[in-house]
Amino acid sequence: MGRDNRGGRGHRLGFGLGASQETRARARVAGPLYPGSGRTPLRPAGRRSVAVVDNRTEVREFLTTRRAKLTPDKAGVPLYGQRRRVPGLRREEVAQLAGLSTDYYTRLEKGNLRGASESVLEAIARALQLDDAERAHLFNLARAARDGAREPRRRPRSEQVRPSIQHLLDSMTTSVAVVTNGRLDVVALNPLGRAVFPLLLDAPARPANMARFCFLDPRSRQFYPDWEAIADTTVALLRTEAGRDPYNRALTDLIGELATRSDAFRTRWAAHDVRLHLTGAKRFQHPVVGDLDLVFNTMALPADPGLTLAVYTAEPGSPTEEKLALLASWAATDFPAQQDAPAEKA
Repeated sequence: MGRDNRGGRGHRLGFGLGASQETRARARVAGPLYPGSGRTPLRPAGRRSVAVVDNRTEVREFLTTRRAKLTPDKAGVPLYGQRRRVPGLRREEVAQLAGLSTDYYTRLEKGNLRGASESVLEAIARALQLDDAERAHLFNLARAARDGAREPRRRPRSEQVRPSIQHLLDSMTTSVAVVTNGRLDVVALNPLGRAVFPLLLDAPARPANMARFCFLDPRSRQFYPDWEAIADTTVALLRTEAGRDPYNRALTDLIGELATRSDAFRTRWAAHDVRLHLTGAKRFQHPVVGDLDLVFNTMALPADPGLTLAVYTAEPGSPTEEKLALLASWAATDFPAQQDAPAEKA
């Protein structure tokens, strides 16, 4: 992605600016949140959403896409010179690998996981070579199939942090700390987090949401130099959460909105990819300090069901560490730590 920011929002916020403009840029990063970007919202596309589907459809499409991804060579299935119309495995080959009859596996793949035992699910996961995230998703789909149309009783999910968690965030002065819920609403940040994610936070919709910013805000493609990878991960996380919490109306509404308004989201959603997002590296193009290369680690907050803490750090002695120190000094001197508006109830 190009680095030329002339005339763009990033240029106005501090790339190659004079002293007075730099002062205004600092105030922009450290000051109170603006109500919006001033851009006209994207008009909803006039087509049917692919997001709201029943459990049988979810099961069928998930297993079909996993089977299509696994080639006979990777699965160790002999070809014997056969001509194949598709690169992936056939149903009978998956059934053989799982030790199941073809008829039984066919019924399962058509969406009927309701009576599948744990051993059968494990056999299918091994046959399809599912990773940890995919295996967990398969088991979540089976649990939802057993629950049927009745929403199970579940422990209420937290939608805002306790004061002690906010104090913990605020104590992290050299790291970026962000708490999100399963649908990627920003529930709380520390001051440095607010300084690093100003574009995300000034979006007009509340609560601020990472998926909505990624797919509906054109500034995200500048902010994320690796936008395609970020978009893939974002959709995979939402798909994972949908399998884990299929009765979450707020999540369903968000998926429907994104599928209606974004072709990029809709295409990725149809792939049925899921992911665990525990650690890794991300690049950001900050509107004031430029490139930031950060490593992140995430952890669930067991006392706050549904909330996840992500902490971003810079390599010691790196240019990014110096830039974070600059942003931290602005955040510490120009505005007090404050908690973001609570997320909407799920």
